[in-house]
Amino acid sequence: MYYVMTIDQRRSQAGPDAVPAAEELLAGSAPVRAFERTAGDEIQGLLDDPGGVVDLTLALARTRTWSIGIGIGDVETPLADSVRANRGEAFVAARRAVERAKSSPVRTAVEGHAAEHAETALVLLLTIVERRSEAGWEAVDAMTTSATQAEAAAKVGISPQAMNRRLRVAGYVEEQRGKALAVHLLGELS
Repeated sequence: MYYVMTIDQRRSQAGPDAVPAAEELLAGSAPVRAFERTAGDEIQGLLDDPGGVVDLTLALARTRTWSIGIGIGDVETPLADSVRANRGEAFVAARRAVERAKSSPVRTAVEGHAAEHAETALVLLLTIVERRSEAGWEAVDAMTTSATQAEAAAKVGISPQAMNRRLRVAGYVEEQRGKALAVHLLGELS
C-alpha cells in the first residue's frame, strides 16, 4: 500500500504561483517518488510512510494555500522514476480526495479503503492547529528544537509558566496526540 498526496493551490488564479514555495517545503521529506508539479498549480508525490503524510499535511495546511488530497491504495509496479508516470488505485483515490478537499472546512480529505477514521483524525488535528495564534506557533516551533519547556521558553524570551500557558492554549498536547492517532490510523490502512 502507498499514499499519494495530490496538492492543489487554492485561489491560484487570484495570486502568484505557490508551487515553488511548496516544492521547497516538501524538499526535506522522504517520498518514494519525489513531489512534482503535475499540472498548472498542482503537485503530487508518492509516499509509504504514514508519519511523513501527517507531517507534510500539517506543514502544508499551516500555509493555508493548498487543498490536500490523500489517496491510499496499491500502485502499479515496477514504479516509474517520475511520480507523473505512475498509476494505480492510490492515484485515483488521491484525485477524488483533492476534489473533495476543496469543499472541506480544513481543505483536506482522505480516500481509499476504510479511510474515514483516518480522515476524521486529520480533520480534528487540523482544526486544532488552524486556530493557533502566532504566539502559539512561536511556542510550538520552539518546542520542536528544545528538550524541555524551560529551554523553549528561554529561546522565546518568556517565563516557563508563560510557555506552559501558550502551549496549553495552542493545543500542543492535543496536537501531539492527534498526530499519533492519525499516523496510527493511516498505518492501519496500508
